Amino acid sequence: MLQNIVLDELQTSSDPVELEREVAAMLRDTGLVAVLPAHGDRWTVLPTGTVGAVQVGNLLVEVKPKEKVGLSRLLFLLGYATNPGFRPEDVAGVEDTDLFAALGESLVRQGLRALERGSLSGYVHVEEALRTVRGRIRVGDQMTRRPGMLLPLEVAFDDFTVDIAENRILRAALRLMMQVPRLSDDVRWRLAHLDSKLDGVSELRAGAPLPAWKESRLNAHYVPALRLAEIILRNMSAEAGLGTHSVASFVVNMTTVFEDFMTTALEEALDRYPGETVGQYQAFLDVAEPIRRRSDRVRMLVDFVHSIDGIPAMVFDAKYKAASPSGAYPNADHYQMLAYCTALDVKTAWLIYAGPGQARVRRIRNSVVSVVEYPIDLSQSPEDLLARVQKLSVAAFEKWRVSEKNASLCAS
Repeated sequence: MLQNIVLDELQTSSDPVELEREVAAMLRDTGLVAVLPAHGDRWTVLPTGTVGAVQVGNLLVEVKPKEKVGLSRLLFLLGYATNPGFRPEDVAGVEDTDLFAALGESLVRQGLRALERGSLSGYVHVEEALRTVRGRIRVGDQMTRRPGMLLPLEVAFDDFTVDIAENRILRAALRLMMQVPRLSDDVRWRLAHLDSKLDGVSELRAGAPLPAWKESRLNAHYVPALRLAEIILRNMSAEAGLGTHSVASFVVNMTTVFEDFMTTALEEALDRYPGETVGQYQAFLDVAEPIRRRSDRVRMLVDFVHSIDGIPAMVFDAKYKAASPSGAYPNADHYQMLAYCTALDVKTAWLIYAGPGQARVRRIRNSVVSVVEYPIDLSQSPEDLLARVQKLSVAAFEKWRVSEKNASLCAS
């Protein structure tokens, strides 16, 4: 019988549960939860700041995001952060039930659409040693590797094959998903059926970076499956037989997910305006002095800075934090933004929080700096999420434009 433990990301206490010692150790090693001994064979399971799910044998542990972000929304955030071409329909229909069952079913559905016309083929550049001439002879490599030898020949050619990046990624995701314990027989059979359609496609080495591919007219029908496959390969792990139990985990850090999503979304939204948006912008809080080494200065890494004509114009910082019961956010965030504005000579800072609510402006005493708290509700639809970011970019640019106009009037 499947035992299910569901926790909230911000949960600080839970009732002890009975677990085998081996299961408790495996669960702890995934990093999703802390597993603390209670008494006897009972353990206290608490979230550690990440979200996702872990399945160890018959135990399923899920940690839900604080804003009740469903699986489809989480997959959208992950996908869009990696590729702004990621579309909401790429994860449409993913049910917010058992995470692994939903991922398996969704991968099957997208895989069937991708392979319904057969596996995709394409040209791959190959360099290898052959006993016959094919393509062109790599004379330099032949002389270096086989001086004085006629055979084998170092040749290079373009081969039309199914062993292309798109098929390697899809097959790797299918095979990883097949290792997840307790998937239904129907889903497992369909995963195996799709894998058989990719006969002749080489396996990706464990830990190797995913091969690069580009969206085109030829692979358009593959794209939704590929984007879901990449999310699975980057965030999930599975062991078919670790000890006496099978283990699968899908663990993500929502702070990183939110910051990565905002970086990509803001870059896209601000692209319509002059200037350049840079993530993790490097700056210094203190003034450079001849006697002070660069390593001794107070270094700052600003989440996003949009510069116009090479001068910082807009400052943004993304915070995946919970507000207090009164709706206030930590004071330290405002101190940080004041430091950014002072060092970069920017008048307005935008604090982007993950959560519902309306924007709020705080004017800093005895300064020209204002800090705008700008919440973004992650439970919104992908279209509304991107529209909210677009609205932020418009507000930030207009605020800067008015500020520059007023400065020009004062100067004249």
